[in-house]
Amino acid sequence: MVSEQPIRCQWCSDDPIYQEYHDQQWGVPCYDAQELFEMLILEGAQAGLSWITVLKKREGYRRAFCQFDPSKIAQFTDQDVERLRQDAGIIRNKLKIESAIKAARAYLQMQQDGDDWVAFLWSFVGGQSIQNRWRSLSDVPVTTPESDAMSKALKNKGFNFVGSTICYAFMQATGMVNDHTIDCFRHQPCAKLAPDNK
Repeated sequence: MVSEQPIRCQWCSDDPIYQEYHDQQWGVPCYDAQELFEMLILEGAQAGLSWITVLKKREGYRRAFCQFDPSKIAQFTDQDVERLRQDAGIIRNKLKIESAIKAARAYLQMQQDGDDWVAFLWSFVGGQSIQNRWRSLSDVPVTTPESDAMSKALKNKGFNFVGSTICYAFMQATGMVNDHTIDCFRHQPCAKLAPDNK
């Protein structure tokens, strides 16, 4: 007897990697600094590609980018960039590799300036997970005023590959917004994980 699959968001394919990501991570509020940094880099790497491509290379990225430790990535040299361009475990786009290094340096500069990375990112949603109630994938926006503001602020801090669309995907992934459609079995559990619902 075939067990019935739960109803998931329409964007989630039947790929087990995609389903695990959708079911376990996407939309879950994240307050871990290094995990937030990782997701921002991965969302930038995804630009122009499908998200499943990035997910399949996620472990490769963790290996190549020192488990996304900004202090280690910030020390990468031009030789490291060339080495990474030969690494089939990641997306070998030179601009995206350089962007990750630039992001690490900007992150460390924010630390030096006394900025709290987690509080900074969550400030764009008022520190609370925004609970949306979309009926269909076609209702879900690709940018919002909040993602516009985050994009502008990150660029001002020295990040790139942080356009508003990338920032909104990042906000969805890290639970700053709950964009599981209301028919999805993860909508309610993610809503319950957000302590101060909006």
